[in-house]
This record gives sequence, C-alpha cells and structure tokens, in this order.
Amino acid sequence: MDYLTGRCALVTGGSRGIGRAIALALAAAGADIAVNYRERQADAEAVASEIRACGRRAAALAADVASSSEVKRLVAAVESTLGPIDILVNNAGVAWPVTLDTLDTSVWDDTIAINLTSAFLVTQAALPGMRARRWGRIVNISSTAAQIGGIIGPHYAASKAGMIGMTHGYASLLAGQGITANVVAPALIETDMLRGNDRARPDIVPIGRFGRVEEVAEAVVMLARNGYMTGQTINVNGGAYMS
Repeated sequence: MDYLTGRCALVTGGSRGIGRAIALALAAAGADIAVNYRERQADAEAVASEIRACGRRAAALAADVASSSEVKRLVAAVESTLGPIDILVNNAGVAWPVTLDTLDTSVWDDTIAINLTSAFLVTQAALPGMRARRWGRIVNISSTAAQIGGIIGPHYAASKAGMIGMTHGYASLLAGQGITANVVAPALIETDMLRGNDRARPDIVPIGRFGRVEEVAEAVVMLARNGYMTGQTINVNGGAYMS
C-alpha cells in the first residue's frame, strides 16, 4: 500500500459532483490537488479553498481537456504550481440524453471527444513524468453504461466503454513501471447531471437508492493508494451490474 501524503493529484472536471468529491477525498488522504474546470471558475475556486482549509495545497486551473494544446498548458501549469503529477483522475465528461431519432454525428463526436479523447490526451501528457519517476496512479471514471447500455444513449455508452478498453491498454503497457491504471464505473450517482435526466429513478437500482458522490470517491482513493491493482474496473452501482 502506498499512502498519498505529499503526492500531487490532477482531477479533471473537479469543480462539482463526483469530481469535487474525489478532489476532497484525495486531499483528506494527504494529496495536493489540481482542480481542473472548463467554465465553473467560482465552483473550482471554492473546492480549492476547501482543500487548503484541510492543510493541503490546491490550485483551480481552467482548461478544455478535449483540446490537445490546452491539455499541454494544463499539465505544465500543474507542474509549475504544485509539482509533478503523481495521480491522474480522468473525470471530466458530459451526459446528454437523446433519443435514437435525435442522436446525430455532432452529439456522437462531441461526446467521444469530451468523455474519451480527453482522457487519452491528459494521460499522454502526464505519463512522461510518471514514467521517469516510476510511480503513478491513473484512475478513469467510466460508467455502468459501458456494461449495460444505461439510460443516456449509445453515444455515452460507447464513450464510457472506450475508457475501459483504453485503461486495459495502459495497464498492460505500464505494468512493471510502477504505474497502475484502473477504472471506477459508477451508476445513478446523485449529481446535477443525474437530476437532469427524467429516466433516472431510484427504483431501477437494486439497492433502492441513488449513490452518493462520496461512495465513488472512496473507490478512487483506494485505487490511488494501492500499487498492486491494475487493469481493474471497480463497480459502484448499487447492484445494477455485477462482475
């Protein structure tokens, strides 16, 4: 087990919801946190302030992680502000519910870019430093939609399934270099994103309730601490999918 005191973590999409909970949980475990956001500066700054109140360093850093040039700038800003990235949590994403009749290539392309390509871009940018230090933790936030289809649509399910395959690729290539890559796959977690979908109901969850963001964050902290688990998908879904 590796503990996290003094480690630097980058959490994409860290200004609210699951990302915010992950940032706060990693800070409570001892890490310094870069809170990435695209538009919600006030929310990201509030998260950073909470982290500093816990005695850890924090920075709120704007970047569109679907843009290669902005990702390079983001990683450079993290390194200059907080130090080398030890823990990367690819959490940024969108969930646009559509019907089969309204799903088009623009929704498909944007979803893949924001949910999947962004994780690839940030991982590629953070990896050289991890490999040089022979220590790193990559945690990708997927979804149970990757396994059962979900309630958003094929575009979302495909983007989240791609994250799992991508994680397997990194885990196999990085095994033995001190770097792990794993997935957390939540389902029906109570966030603003969930509340915007009228198909989301607690009665469709076997356990009978929506999940809490803190329950997802606990799984991320566990993976960040553990140096022996790699290539795994941790399901936080109330029993919606059992592996």
